Amino acid sequence: MSKLNQQFESLKACVLLPTYNNAQTLAAVIESILEYTDHLIVVNDGATDETPSILKKYENIVVINFENNKGKGMALISGFDKAVELGYHHAISIDSDGQHKAKDLITFLDRLEESPDTLLVGARNMASENVPGSSSFGNKFSNFWYKINTGIELPDTQSGYRSYPVQLLKDIKWKTSRFEFEIEVLVRADWNGIKVDYVPVDVYYAPAEERISHFRKVPDFTRISILNTVFVVMATMYIWPKKIIKGLKKKGPKEVWRQYFFDSSETNLSITLSIFLGVFIGITPFWGYQVILIIIFAQLLKLNKAIALIAGHISIPPMIPFILFGSYYIGGVLFGNNVPKSFSSEITFELVKNNVLQYVFGAFALALISAVVISVISFIFLSIFRRKSTVSLEK
Repeated sequence: MSKLNQQFESLKACVLLPTYNNAQTLAAVIESILEYTDHLIVVNDGATDETPSILKKYENIVVINFENNKGKGMALISGFDKAVELGYHHAISIDSDGQHKAKDLITFLDRLEESPDTLLVGARNMASENVPGSSSFGNKFSNFWYKINTGIELPDTQSGYRSYPVQLLKDIKWKTSRFEFEIEVLVRADWNGIKVDYVPVDVYYAPAEERISHFRKVPDFTRISILNTVFVVMATMYIWPKKIIKGLKKKGPKEVWRQYFFDSSETNLSITLSIFLGVFIGITPFWGYQVILIIIFAQLLKLNKAIALIAGHISIPPMIPFILFGSYYIGGVLFGNNVPKSFSSEITFELVKNNVLQYVFGAFALALISAVVISVISFIFLSIFRRKSTVSLEK
């Protein structure tokens, strides 16, 4: 234990064990951890079984006792606070039901040596024997929404075996307190600029007749679903646009042009489709929501968000009068109505408002025509100049 304990000390790391009514496995889990380190914080989340008496046997560990059950999230938050108070930089959480193996602490520590400011999630093999079908489905469901909210692919967002960079998390004001906290902390860590990654870990699921779970399917799944809904709205309306636009501004026009068009590893077709999406939505009459829609569809269609947003800037203020005129004109042709003979001040917002169907249908038609024309030109341009650039580099 001494060598690994020294690694815990050099990294200023501890193990955090939240527990609630798992007396049948608690002692074995504690003993397995103590084989590797005595830097252990246990949070008794208001257990009503033999947990308190079991914890009294271990004098050299830190114990936090809740009088009443407050939820796993609150147990973790209290553990974070205690870890920060004791000077730790990392808290490796492990579940008390025996599904996690203490030997994987070595894996976490080795990765922390390389990435000390990373929140690490222990990715379980969900194809293992005895894994409940509901757990596998819930994990896939959670992984999907996590990618939507952050753009990060994690294989196991529901694992409780994690390493938290508690010093980096200490100023975040958490909004949840139960099982959904484990989703909140992953999403908000990324939104606060903390890297989130994973390490592979072993897992053991006891046979169904021996397994005890405190996850209440209806209320807990409902809370998780509500939280994911809130995060999706926040991500699409604020987080994603802010990240992408900030990144584009920071790079500057030349760097953006080089990175996303010439040096990009994406195919010409992929770039062209991203341009098509941006131009099409940029012209459609979804004023105020175009950025959000571009990001949502780019994510769903796996297209380049930055390129799509750049193309969506076809609707910048100087272009709006021309877009209104073109939309109204084409709409007039489609409906057989009178159309303006030239671009002039007679095309006003009031006129558009009074002939909204003509404008809307014309806007979609103009969007489609413009997207096709610009995409074809872009594809030809990329085919010629990216090939020349590649040949030049090879020479």
